[in-house]
Amino acid sequence: MTRRRLLLVAGPVLAVCLLASGWPTVARGETLPSKLSDREFWTLVSSFSEPDGFFRSDNLLSNEIWLQDVVPDLIRTAKPGRVYMGVGPEQNFTYIAALKPAMVFIVDIRRGNLDLQLMYKALFEMSETRSEFVAKLFSKEHVETINPKESAADIFAAYRSVEKSEATYDANLKAIKDLLVKKHGFALSAGDLVGIEYVYHAFYTFGPRLQYSSTNGFRGGAAPTYADLMTAVDGNGDPRSYLANEDTYKTLRELERKNLVVPVVGNFGGDKAIRAVGAYLKEKGAIVSAFYLSNVEQYLRQDDLWTTFCENVAALPLDRSSTFIRSVRGGGYGVGLNSKLGDMSAETENCKDSTLPLR
Repeated sequence: MTRRRLLLVAGPVLAVCLLASGWPTVARGETLPSKLSDREFWTLVSSFSEPDGFFRSDNLLSNEIWLQDVVPDLIRTAKPGRVYMGVGPEQNFTYIAALKPAMVFIVDIRRGNLDLQLMYKALFEMSETRSEFVAKLFSKEHVETINPKESAADIFAAYRSVEKSEATYDANLKAIKDLLVKKHGFALSAGDLVGIEYVYHAFYTFGPRLQYSSTNGFRGGAAPTYADLMTAVDGNGDPRSYLANEDTYKTLRELERKNLVVPVVGNFGGDKAIRAVGAYLKEKGAIVSAFYLSNVEQYLRQDDLWTTFCENVAALPLDRSSTFIRSVRGGGYGVGLNSKLGDMSAETENCKDSTLPLR
């Protein structure tokens, strides 16, 4: 079976979903928090989330090898220091590292993605450097001699000869759970603890060769591995992954340590999650800078949820630089971002007709 090739395209958020009533207004109240307490973090997670939903795969890893291609245009179009929203696993981290937002919400239909994000949160907090992070992610002994200035490719090459360890896996898993439950006091259910163990064991089992299809039973031999995604470069030949250098890694780590990467369970066409995020951000006088959608839009159309999704996005605080990052079918590389807006009423009609103007 031929794997679908993915093309990354970005365009203005408002170009798809603004309602004919006009530009949404943003209430000027409090500002975004510089950090969240553990209680505040878990309150947002639990109160914004919808019931667990279904997706056909575990989606532990992106299959979008070209995801970095839009980064140069993204940082020219979307503004830093605002709010990033996204869906799915680690590809969000690369966009977050590029945009340097003040706060992040990752909304995914599956509770399993929340468990995955909590695993990552713990590992970021436990790992001061990229080398420590890679070692813990794949249950390997830390290579102390790796220079902080090494590239991601050098780091993955250094760990290629280091064997994984079941004892290290067991110790790390316990540390992950202890950090989340005992240190932070998050009210994780028994199902969440099982879910965190499931995703961490997948990284232990497959190591840096983990692929999108590794745990799903799909035939995806051509899909990129974790190491491939972390060592890929953009169209200019520049590394953009969140493990590209210590500064990009530090951006993620600091947000996680401050509880500012908030995972939420929610259907993009649901009646709660996105609207709850929007209401919270409007209270804070915040603006969504970018929203990574992957290819969720095709499923919204299939499930007759497209109009609801448009209404949900229209409830977010946005401006003319707010940008969608989407993954679509295609045979080439990303055509880049475009912040130019079309006629709002025409775009609203396009939204109702379930067609997207990819500019």
